[in-house]
Amino acid sequence: MTNTNLLRKKIEESGLKLQFIADKLGISRPTLTAKINGTSEFNQTEIQTLCDLLNIKSLKEKNSIFFFNV
Repeated sequence: MTNTNLLRKKIEESGLKLQFIADKLGISRPTLTAKINGTSEFNQTEIQTLCDLLNIKSLKEKNSIFFFNV
């Protein structure tokens, strides 16, 4: 499960627009929003692309965002 708060913070800090991120992931903006909100899951390719776009380099940070356990 995705830690939506941390992911939103990273996106905001990056200054990237949601449409740009969605385009890079090859998905629609509404689909990206659903994934950010936790109603749908990111696949491994999308996670890696997001990490590259958002400059997430540490495995600890990646895990805390994308493999968050409530």
